[in-house]
Amino acid sequence: MQPISTERTLITLVRTDDAEDLRTYYLRNTEHLARWEPLRLEDYHSVDAWKDRARDFAGEALRGFAYRYVVRFKGSREIIAVANFTNVVRGAFLACHLGYSIDREVQGKNIMFEVLDTLIPHVFNTYGLHRVMANYIPENARSGALLARLGFEVEGRARDYLKINGEWRDHVLTARINDAR
Repeated sequence: MQPISTERTLITLVRTDDAEDLRTYYLRNTEHLARWEPLRLEDYHSVDAWKDRARDFAGEALRGFAYRYVVRFKGSREIIAVANFTNVVRGAFLACHLGYSIDREVQGKNIMFEVLDTLIPHVFNTYGLHRVMANYIPENARSGALLARLGFEVEGRARDYLKINGEWRDHVLTARINDAR
């Protein structure tokens, strides 16, 4: 698959050769992302674990189970963001969950909006999905504002939805419908 281009970035599905770059991205942003992610086992960031994970991610896309993307500035090898469309359900539902993160050094520069504003229509059109769901911790005002700007609508609130940073956390549930279908 060809890279997806935005004004400033190139977006590609995760490939097996992205393992080291993914590892570097997550190690560089461990502290930045900790309050929004599950606790990680001690060997989570080992080279072998990332090689296995990148291989599994690439395989998920081939089987249509998930589509995980890495984002780089044009002309750079360094990953600056990730966007994951996971838990793909076919049949009558045609939906998935969206998760994303951005490097602490480039947050607040409209990059995630630029990326998701391009990727979401791509995912709808390429994979034939009807609904993308995205959930966020109520205190994550940036994610809430980003999702609203992208056309996600709040559908509810789930109590103790995910165990984040060692604690069960409530989440605001949102979704965007593919109105073009």
